[in-house]
Amino acid sequence: MAGSMAGMTAVICTYPLDMVRVRLAFQVKGEHTYTGIIHAFRTIYAKEGGFLGFYRGLMPTILGMAPYAGVSFFTFGTLKSVGLSHAPTLLGRPSSDNPNVLVLKTHINLLCGGVAGAIAQTISYPFDVTRRRMQLGTVLPEFEKCLTMWETMKYVYGHHGIRKGLYRGLSLNYIRCIPSQAVAFTTYELMKQFFHLN
Repeated sequence: MAGSMAGMTAVICTYPLDMVRVRLAFQVKGEHTYTGIIHAFRTIYAKEGGFLGFYRGLMPTILGMAPYAGVSFFTFGTLKSVGLSHAPTLLGRPSSDNPNVLVLKTHINLLCGGVAGAIAQTISYPFDVTRRRMQLGTVLPEFEKCLTMWETMKYVYGHHGIRKGLYRGLSLNYIRCIPSQAVAFTTYELMKQFFHLN
């Protein structure tokens, strides 16, 4: 629950920046709707409903972030707990801040973090696809069919199916997500030791 709430709070605070990033990244050579970041903010504000225009696609992001963060933290915690209880000498070592507490060895930490990230990403990925399509909004020719989260998911599934629609690009996302989560969880565990929290 704590992981989910932290993730959702971060998303809500940074969502307008992500919206502008997606719009700028989607621009094709020679067809520039926006001349820069400030122009993108002004244009979206003026033409897409003011402040609310920056939050187009927020609902699938929130609905995807909750399971992503929650499953990620839960999976890591479960892998850590099971590993340390079933193979403490193979997978664990005494914590540097409290020798009575076992922690995962660094390479095992990386592995567990990567697995947690892959599982969480797989579960929440259809929401990510939906979010991106909604963020692009008026840039896409079929935008009027993708105004709500459910319309967008229905459209993607109906036209492209599950594998080539709702999970399109997942393998590329693993390349970013797995190392990112592996490093994040390992850093988290090392910082707990550094600040004597074990």
